[in-house]
Amino acid sequence: MGTGSRVAFTVLGRQIYWYGVLVALGVVLGVLTASLRERREGLPRDTAMDFALVCMPVAIVCARIYYVAFEWRQFAGNLWSVFDIRSGGLAIYGGVIGGALAAVLASRRKKIAYGRLADLVAPSLALGQAIGRWGNFCNQEAFGGLVTAARWQFFPAAVYIERLGEWHMAAFFYESVWCFGIWLLLEILVRRGVFDDRRRGDVFFWYAALYSAERAVVEGLRTDSLYWGSVRVSQALSCAMLIFAALWFFLRAGKGSASLRTTAGGDGPTASLRRVAGPDRAAAAWLAGACLTGALALFGAMGGFTRATAWMLALCAVNLVCTWMMYRRLPRAARPRTAEGN
Repeated sequence: MGTGSRVAFTVLGRQIYWYGVLVALGVVLGVLTASLRERREGLPRDTAMDFALVCMPVAIVCARIYYVAFEWRQFAGNLWSVFDIRSGGLAIYGGVIGGALAAVLASRRKKIAYGRLADLVAPSLALGQAIGRWGNFCNQEAFGGLVTAARWQFFPAAVYIERLGEWHMAAFFYESVWCFGIWLLLEILVRRGVFDDRRRGDVFFWYAALYSAERAVVEGLRTDSLYWGSVRVSQALSCAMLIFAALWFFLRAGKGSASLRTTAGGDGPTASLRRVAGPDRAAAAWLAGACLTGALALFGAMGGFTRATAWMLALCAVNLVCTWMMYRRLPRAARPRTAEGN
């Protein structure tokens, strides 16, 4: 399957690449879907747009810094090439880190709790990644190892790299499908009312855990990974994010969560907070276990698949099944519809 030209069109003599077009499309659709959710969440109007205006410049700069830091030998001889992003060299993980930093600025500017803003944009981030990964297809990059078996030499199992004249694993496609699945799952769970003000921050950490698990696996297939010594940087960062997500869910399971309860009284309805235990706390604990065992399994798999790795994967699967069972038992709490961000 050929990719055709990398150039989408030309404007005033300057070539516009498909990579940039697809990344921009991912951003636009991400902002649009987040804008639709902000209305349901009772957030101020244009919250998603304001965040995008702050996030995009910071994310691009951080994505470039991340790439240059681990490919410094490529730029050491020509420092001006650091600023030539049209030649490629943006790392998604750097962009995610930049987006997290931008969320701090945006949350203060809009006076919205950081966790609530992160929850708003997390599904859109996955959708944008799913679309943007097709830019790698147009550039014929981010592919995996060589595929020699003729029965697997077809897209999407593999992709034909024209400059090499070889079939390679379509790693970009694997990640695109997984990110689309993350977006779909989070949208379904949000619409079902699983996440609300009682579990602020959970949407983002679900995204972080699911994406990290996928990235650690797919990164091991790629031939263009960034390395720190002999370690693939993205794999190590994925394991760290899984452990951090596990810590988040463990801490939340210990604290429980608060639920808004409205009661009728002589002077009219009054609102009070009550603690929510049972399924909510159990779901957080099981999900934390899934993140932790998944991180241990991925860390072990870096040195080769062993029996211990298999046991960790089995425990991770059990934890995920129990997590799903607990989340199905969670009550659908009514989220207050307010015009304020807090």
